[in-house]
Amino acid sequence: MAITVAFSGKGGTGKTTLSGFLVRYLIEHKKTPILVVDADPNHNLNEVLGVEVDITLGEIREQMKKGDVPTGMTKDRFIETKMAEAIIETDDFDLIVMGRPEGPGCYCAANALLSEFLRKLVKNYEYIVMDNEAGMEHISRLTTSDVDIMIIVSDASKRGLQAAFRINELAKNLGIVRGDSYLIINNVPKEPSEEVIKYIKDQGLNYAGVVRSDEMVQEYDLSGRPTFSISKESMALLDAYKIFNNIIV
Repeated sequence: MAITVAFSGKGGTGKTTLSGFLVRYLIEHKKTPILVVDADPNHNLNEVLGVEVDITLGEIREQMKKGDVPTGMTKDRFIETKMAEAIIETDDFDLIVMGRPEGPGCYCAANALLSEFLRKLVKNYEYIVMDNEAGMEHISRLTTSDVDIMIIVSDASKRGLQAAFRINELAKNLGIVRGDSYLIINNVPKEPSEEVIKYIKDQGLNYAGVVRSDEMVQEYDLSGRPTFSISKESMALLDAYKIFNNIIV
């Protein structure tokens, strides 16, 4: 059974960059094959990874809901064909993008077919890396297996930490995490105080560590280069790898 690692956090915390770092970590440690799932409606994980997206699952779902199924083709066959088109294959990983959230109307039939296809799809992989929005709509509705490791990314502010605690509570209420939940504090100059670390643990989260501020990451982002291919000397990459060494099976 595939091991699912899901990233979550409020916007702007750097969870997508860290998701890309984890994909690179798994490849370099020969933990493959890997399915990468961009489950954030404001998807840009493909940009972090340096690949192009032609179609998302949200667009497929809209097509089916509108009845845009070719004459003579069953809905099951339509979903299967479109899903195959939506899988972006590279030498090192496959990527699938969830895309836009549901609009008005009933998506029950489309979601049921997509879920069935995903159940079959995930059996082909050893690891699944998911980049989620804070609300985790897709992970609660469309994913097909429980999350083994939840990584919540936050900045160093009290508001950011409170958002992380709410995300962790939401994940518990949804019953989607069967393993451990970890908190990474991203884009900070140094480790937080022991008092802050105790505060995090008291809220039921495992403190995984910090990823320090890194001008190299900022330069890659500003120039539009995929941080997935950042130099091995990147301080942020080294920090992330140190954390992954402790929490990835």
